[in-house]
Amino acid sequence: MFENLTQRLERTFRTLRGQGRLTEDNVKETLREVRMALLEADVVLPIVRDFIEQVKTRAIGQEVMQSLTPGQAMIQIVHEELITLMGEANEDLNLIARPPAVVLMAGLQGSGKTTTVAKLARFLRERRKKSVLVSSCDVHRPAAIDQLRTLASEVGCLFFPSTRKEDPVEIARNTLDYAKKQHVDVVILDTAGRLHIDPQMMEEIQKIHAAVQPIETLFVVDGMTGQDAVHSARAFHEALPLTGVILTKTDGDARGGAALSIRKITGKPIKFLGVGEKTDALEPFHPDRIASRILGMGDVLSLIEEASRKIDQTSAIQMVEKLKKGKGFDLEDLRDQMRQMRKMGGMAEIMDKMPGMSSLSSQMKGKMDEKDLVRTEAIINSMTPKERHFPDVIKGSRKRRIAAGSGTQVQDVNRLLKQFQSIQKMMKQMNKRGGIMNLLRSLGNQK
Repeated sequence: MFENLTQRLERTFRTLRGQGRLTEDNVKETLREVRMALLEADVVLPIVRDFIEQVKTRAIGQEVMQSLTPGQAMIQIVHEELITLMGEANEDLNLIARPPAVVLMAGLQGSGKTTTVAKLARFLRERRKKSVLVSSCDVHRPAAIDQLRTLASEVGCLFFPSTRKEDPVEIARNTLDYAKKQHVDVVILDTAGRLHIDPQMMEEIQKIHAAVQPIETLFVVDGMTGQDAVHSARAFHEALPLTGVILTKTDGDARGGAALSIRKITGKPIKFLGVGEKTDALEPFHPDRIASRILGMGDVLSLIEEASRKIDQTSAIQMVEKLKKGKGFDLEDLRDQMRQMRKMGGMAEIMDKMPGMSSLSSQMKGKMDEKDLVRTEAIINSMTPKERHFPDVIKGSRKRRIAAGSGTQVQDVNRLLKQFQSIQKMMKQMNKRGGIMNLLRSLGNQK
């Protein structure tokens, strides 16, 4: 997300840093580039105008002109104004209500609404320790109810059955009654979407809203639709008392204009980002962290939080102890680390959140095929325990057997062994300096 915008802004500010001091002329030139970058990112024009005016007012003031590092001061202003534009701070779900707290999901067809219901249910169950019941009031789309039933089973939450012959409002009421009897903490209601906004759709969801009085009414929108996402958000905002927005498919959106526009247009916060297809690919929206990512500063806090959730703490501590005792890093360790990396979305996803690596990660994404990780793991799995611990014994006949067992070529096995030698050398150097042990120990202490 934001790759194009980040690259454009990084080029602009790199030029600005080379200036000895700021003048009105180079401030105007910089803001012209920022304006073009935002427009190319599909940010709504009136919002771009207001944003540039705010930055300009501050940039030609004393705080920048008298700064010893005017380029850095300018970047700081843009960073702060981006945060203001997107909403200052993360706004969590408001679940302070007599159980069950009802969350109503609205949006157009194709926005990923049903999948997002499951993602949110998993988020609440795993991170908020809530019992969750989901139900589908979508009697229009074929298989919508079955899809949600399957997803509910996958994420381990309760599912209230319904049929396409029932009235959506009655489904909502019956779901709520059932949740009260079962003492469920949160009910999430999936509603029907359409390919476009129409009066019948709005009337139906307004009736459901009136029947269950949800504490949260969330608009789910496909971030890749750019300004269309903003226009549909405005229409739903006018029809329903929205409390927040969930922006989906942001992992495939290189522009990010919707994220920068929706808060200003609707006055409602973006509460979550959908960052992938899997049911754990839902992130709370933090404006300050997103602003840092846009400006190429990374998002270390999110990276640490993700590592503390997804990395096997016991495995990390065992690795520290193993290195302490002077035992080498072997192919079994490499396989374990690759599995941990895949849990966190792969190397490209990790690099995207590391300071200064955003532009590099966009260049490497095409080269860093996640299938390579799967192929490498298959090769290691085809080895015997002795071969994993002592890869020097892997010669001609062993290489052929490993290649045949993993469905690869001998050249692939040779490539892995060569790469492993480089990794092993690097690990030894880091271990001498205490680097890898400090890193793994810090991950082990996150909880």
